[in-house]
Amino acid sequence: MSKATRLTVLEQQLGHTFSDAQLLRQALTHRSYAANHYERLEFLGDGVLNCGIARCLYDQFTHIKEGELSRIRAHLVKQDTLVLIAQDLNVSNYVLLGEGELKSGGLNRPSILADVVEAMIGAIFLDAGFDAAQAVVAQLYAPLLKTIDPSNAGKDAKTQLQERLQGQKLPVPKYTIIDIQGAAHEQLFTVSCIIDALHIKTQGEGSTRRLAEQHAAHLAMTLLDNAGKQHPSKRG
Repeated sequence: MSKATRLTVLEQQLGHTFSDAQLLRQALTHRSYAANHYERLEFLGDGVLNCGIARCLYDQFTHIKEGELSRIRAHLVKQDTLVLIAQDLNVSNYVLLGEGELKSGGLNRPSILADVVEAMIGAIFLDAGFDAAQAVVAQLYAPLLKTIDPSNAGKDAKTQLQERLQGQKLPVPKYTIIDIQGAAHEQLFTVSCIIDALHIKTQGEGSTRRLAEQHAAHLAMTLLDNAGKQHPSKRG
């Protein structure tokens, strides 16, 4: 598949065909590859994304106060969420990196994936204006906006788990690193989450200790949810 054809596939996924194709190429270019890279577009896209998400939330949640809307927006524009969107778009198939960045695992680096998503939004804004960029933001975030729970949005799995246990007057979980594998630039952490009072132990994995802890906490929350469904009248 030629580069032009591959970019056409990306445009279809974005729901926007560029009048100036060079803007899309720039949005996909890391500074290690060429002087005309995505950093300025990423700066612009960050602002456009924040405004676009604010509009989506304003329209969808008509009875939620400003403080809660700000918390939900922060959750939706953070790096972890942008990485999920980048993975859905297969952004790593299109990013242009210098040889050094390629060898160090740059195609899977969360900061690069997140920056490219913002840069593409900035490129669409320059190419066709805010309405076009807003439409793309709404499309990319539609699955998340459809399923988002305003009461928990912005609270990561560790926070939700801790609050749930505290609500049952139980001690907070214990997180312990079990294993670290791989070279420094592509490590895989394995972390346990132990809730002694409930005899629950899970293991999560991630490219950082924080992500591994979040994964383990998420698995613990799933076990608690399943136990609640099986024993709805049981109190912790």
